[in-house]
Amino acid sequence: MSSHAMARVAALIDDYLLVWVLLSVGIGLALPSIAALTPLPTLILAVMIGSVSLALAPDRFRDLDGRALVTILIVQTGMPLLAFGIARGLGLSPALTAGFVVLGAVTPELVTPTMTELSGGDTVLATVVLIVVGFGTLVLVPGVVTLFLGASVAVDPTIIITQLLLAVVFPMSLAVAARSQWPDRIGAYDEIYPSIAGLMVIIIIGIVTAANASLVRDSGTVLLLVMVGAFVLNGIGYTGGWLVSRNFTRGERIAATLSVGMRDFAVAAALPVGAGFPPSATLPAVVFGIIEMTTSAGLAKWFRRQA
Repeated sequence: MSSHAMARVAALIDDYLLVWVLLSVGIGLALPSIAALTPLPTLILAVMIGSVSLALAPDRFRDLDGRALVTILIVQTGMPLLAFGIARGLGLSPALTAGFVVLGAVTPELVTPTMTELSGGDTVLATVVLIVVGFGTLVLVPGVVTLFLGASVAVDPTIIITQLLLAVVFPMSLAVAARSQWPDRIGAYDEIYPSIAGLMVIIIIGIVTAANASLVRDSGTVLLLVMVGAFVLNGIGYTGGWLVSRNFTRGERIAATLSVGMRDFAVAAALPVGAGFPPSATLPAVVFGIIEMTTSAGLAKWFRRQA
C-alpha cells in the first residue's frame, strides 16, 4: 500500500473513531460468537501500545514533568472512594459495590496512552502513570476492598503483572529501542502509528462487548443503575483529572484527564471472579468498559478539534 493510501485509511480511522467504536459495540452485542476471540486482547493491546510507542523518541522521557506525574497519582488514589460513594448512593448490592470499588482501584485502561496520543496529549506521561499505578494496584485493590467492604479479596498479582509486562512494558521497551536505533526510518511513519492503535481499540471493544453480551442483556433494571454509576464515575474522573492539572501544559492536562477517567475494565472484571464474588460483581466493569471506550473516543475527537 502506498504512503498516500495509508494516509487516507489513517484519516478515515482517526476522523470517525467514535463512529467505529459505537459500531463495534453494536456488533459485539449482536454477535456474541465474536467472544471466541477473547484470547486475543493481550496481543491486540501489545500491538496498540507498541504502535503508540514507536512515535516516542527516547528524549521525550527525559522531559517528563514529575509534578504532573505526582498530581495524577494522588488523584488516582481517590478513585476507589469515589466509586464506593457512587455505589452506596445508588443503593447497589454488596456484590455490585465490590465491583465498583475494584473498578476505582485498578490501573488506568491499557488503551489510555493510545487515546492520549489520538487526542494530541502527553503520551509519555500517560504511559508512565499506567506503569506506576499498575504496580501500586497490587496493594491498593485488596486494601480498599478490605477498608470499604470489610472483607479481604484474594488478588492474584500475576494477573496484573503479566498483563502489564506483556501488553505495556515489553512492547513499549521494544518500540522505544527500535525508535532509538533507527530514528529516521521509524519516524517516517509517525502519522500512521496512532491510527494503527486506533484500529486496535475498535477491535478490542467489539471482542469485550461480545464476551459479556449476555451479562449485559440479562441484568434487567439493575443495568440502568449500573450505567448511571459508570457514567458518573467516568465523568467525574475526566473532570477531576482536567481540573487538578490546570497549571500544566495542554498535553499534560489531556493525559491527566484520560488517565484518571479511564479504568482498566478487563482487570476489574477478572479480579472479582478470581476472588469468588458473584458474577454480578463483574457488571460494573463490563458496562464501564463500553462507556469509557465510547466517551474517550468522543473526547479524542473533541481534543483534536480544539488543538
